[in-house]
Amino acid sequence: MDDGMITPVPKNKDSKMSQKNICLTVAYDGTDFCGFQSQRGTGLPTVQETLEDALEKLTGAPVQIFGSGRTDSGVHAWGQVINFYTGSTIPPQRYSMALLPYLPDSITIREGKAVPLSFHARFGAKNKTYRYQYYCARQMSPFYRRYACHVPYKLDVEAMNQAAAYLKGSHDFRGFCAAATPVENFVREIYECSVTADHPEEPCLLTLQVQGNGFLWNMVRIIAGTLLEVGAGKRRPRDMPALIGLGDRR
Repeated sequence: MDDGMITPVPKNKDSKMSQKNICLTVAYDGTDFCGFQSQRGTGLPTVQETLEDALEKLTGAPVQIFGSGRTDSGVHAWGQVINFYTGSTIPPQRYSMALLPYLPDSITIREGKAVPLSFHARFGAKNKTYRYQYYCARQMSPFYRRYACHVPYKLDVEAMNQAAAYLKGSHDFRGFCAAATPVENFVREIYECSVTADHPEEPCLLTLQVQGNGFLWNMVRIIAGTLLEVGAGKRRPRDMPALIGLGDRR
């Protein structure tokens, strides 16, 4: 009887099995993780290490995964794409069920498929979409405490969208990332940036959606914080071009 489970493949150093490139779409609640990227040796839990350890237990061989993006501490994902190379004979579509015994409840494999050996989750990404939620009410809903920023007052959504429009296009975003961001090129292109109140069941909930070709360290959080200041009347929408041009939000 097929119960949907797959027995882990034992380690075999002499295996001549051909390598395959497997792509998985992963969803996770990032609350209890210190980001996606591996920090081995620190004792800090990360999504990457948790996935790699689970895959090693399942396939019987060490696995290194490559992610389409590196989410920060506490950030969740619905469609994080990863890939890894393996000699395992497990059918790609079975990984979602096969990994269940080795993953915490906070991580789910939504889809698995074989991809060309040349595919790389990071370099093959055409765009990335982030959503940031504000819960605007005097009291925070217990159902959104992990998934939204509590704002105990109403925000001016129209002003926030006016400010967000200035972020669209290609800009040098060095003023919208963490000070220690280890990159030389700070130019990123934003395709979409908008704030909506489209949750009839939760009228207090606002969603910021940002889509672009890539993001810098803490970039989305800083955009969310800057638009929050606009919505609260602490900044004006027309201040945005100067903030981008100066590379300094102070």
